[in-house]
Amino acid sequence: MIPFYMLIVSFLIFKGLGLIGFSYFDGWHTALQGSVAVMLLVTASAHWGSRREDLIRMVPAVFHRPHWIVTATGLLEIVGAIGIIFPVTSRVTSIGLALLFIAMFPANILASRNQLKIGGKSVPNLFLRSILQVFFIVVVLLAG
Repeated sequence: MIPFYMLIVSFLIFKGLGLIGFSYFDGWHTALQGSVAVMLLVTASAHWGSRREDLIRMVPAVFHRPHWIVTATGLLEIVGAIGIIFPVTSRVTSIGLALLFIAMFPANILASRNQLKIGGKSVPNLFLRSILQVFFIVVVLLAG
């Protein structure tokens, strides 16, 4: 849920900055791009922090070297955070991020079904996780 909260809070902050005179954030699109970047940087930080082992446990057993997959997806999230804010790359980045979110969804299914914890907190149930995943996909595509 932290990524969802970060997305919403950062969007409101960026929109607030636009309202008080920072013209870059006047429109909803740049505020959304900025908030997607913040969300991705927050989620990427878990790939190397204290939550890393929790993320490794989420990788389905069919994949070898789950630690590498967690590192790779974290790097892709950082690249996505950078790419989404530049007009030249935002469209292709948003498509790449949507595909990344789809590719990572089996890990979320596994985590939900096995009632895994991330940072000591239970992952959302599969229904809520599915709704969040669709929401994140729509948001990154709109940001592009």
